[in-house]
Amino acid sequence: MSSCVELKRQREKETVSLMIGLYCRKKHHTNGSLCEECQALNDYAIMRSDKCPFMESKTFCSNCRVHCYKPDMRERIREVMRFSGPRMIFHHPVMAVRHVIESKKEKKRLEKEGQK
Repeated sequence: MSSCVELKRQREKETVSLMIGLYCRKKHHTNGSLCEECQALNDYAIMRSDKCPFMESKTFCSNCRVHCYKPDMRERIREVMRFSGPRMIFHHPVMAVRHVIESKKEKKRLEKEGQK
């Protein structure tokens, strides 16, 4: 597997871990470590990223045609993303801006594919 794909995978894992950490700190009032529930979600998200066969071509899990998360974990990660996403600009601004740029590029790419 190419180093580009591995870098992308590592970045995705780092991002999801930061978002879960932010969620846990704000919602569960933890300091420095995740509560048991959030740690389980983080471990699950990292495992799913490690096993993702579409890493080379996808941008974000939400855009993937195959949703590999179990329904309960998918709902939990959605809740984390809805909460943490808007707050990332204050806590991790570079990562947040990169995400917006990649989202816009992906939206244009998907629109082009839809026109073909």
